[in-house]
Amino acid sequence: MVLSRDEVRRILAEVRIPVYRVCLTTIYACGLRLLEGAHLQVPDVDRGRMVLHIHGKGKKDRYVPLPAPTLERLRAHWATHRSPVWLFPAPTRHGLPHALAHGGGPITRSSLQSAFRRALLQTGIAKRAHVHTLRHSYATHLREAGVNLRIIQENLGHGSARTTQLYTHLTREGKATLTDPLNQLLRDL
Repeated sequence: MVLSRDEVRRILAEVRIPVYRVCLTTIYACGLRLLEGAHLQVPDVDRGRMVLHIHGKGKKDRYVPLPAPTLERLRAHWATHRSPVWLFPAPTRHGLPHALAHGGGPITRSSLQSAFRRALLQTGIAKRAHVHTLRHSYATHLREAGVNLRIIQENLGHGSARTTQLYTHLTREGKATLTDPLNQLLRDL
């Protein structure tokens, strides 16, 4: 399952709670797994090099490019809670904006999935998408933009290019870029 760039924009725009919107945007913008995004810590942001330090699956750390607009969103969001540890601290039920006063941790997998699911329903997009779909879409959109598969593989933290190829499905936009040259070839016959 892959979302078009427009579908990603529409879904993220429907996420009403800022901590979830900024986290989901970061997950898409950096090609992260759900928990890689939810568990980002303040020291993981290297604004000098414009990268995020990702503590990946299987204890395989990697650095991924951090787009400037994403850094600005992270800064603005952090200013709302100023957690010394978590970029995305869990909201609290105690009437406080964040769980910091209660020794809370990062937002949970289930709350992030729920926020995504609600936003997807609000858009009316009839796809069986999940948070992980943002990662698939990131890889596909980069591939459609001409980014080398090896670079995408490194950003995703895959050991094998075969694994990365599974993520790079063709969306409608990608198919259109293939159809246009094919039509041109046939016109020349």
